[in-house]
Amino acid sequence: MYLFFFAALFVIFQYMNQKSIFENQEEAITSLTNSLKERNDSIAGLTDRVADLNYFTLQGNENAMSYIENNGLEASEVEALITDAIYEKNTIKTGNPLVPYDGMEGIMRVNKVRFLNHKWILADFSDGTYWGELLIEYYFNEKNELELVPLGSLLYPNT
Repeated sequence: MYLFFFAALFVIFQYMNQKSIFENQEEAITSLTNSLKERNDSIAGLTDRVADLNYFTLQGNENAMSYIENNGLEASEVEALITDAIYEKNTIKTGNPLVPYDGMEGIMRVNKVRFLNHKWILADFSDGTYWGELLIEYYFNEKNELELVPLGSLLYPNT
């Protein structure tokens, strides 16, 4: 008789223990599923935002890429060529000639370049203390030589 009660208590204990383990696992699965859904929604939102931001780039704008390719060039090669040409002008001792400002605390140099499309570049420049931005037009002339023309610029006040 004692053996029967002990076996019944053991079975009840095992049932309750397994039930609590099962419920804890179900809670964990539900929590992880909700977390995964939130993260996937966040990733989808960021992907949409990146696509919107990439529209104003040479390689993100299909029309700009088509224009470059119709001229017999590759967009990635054009970006590399122009970026190198702009940064190479930083090595001039008087400063980058594309920047229309003289450095007050040093030489003005272009720090960053962002292609907007097949015609324009937005560049960031600085002398270490003062900084600004520059809009550059680029094109290839009849001799297929690169031409860089500063269109506009601004120098931020030093605060």
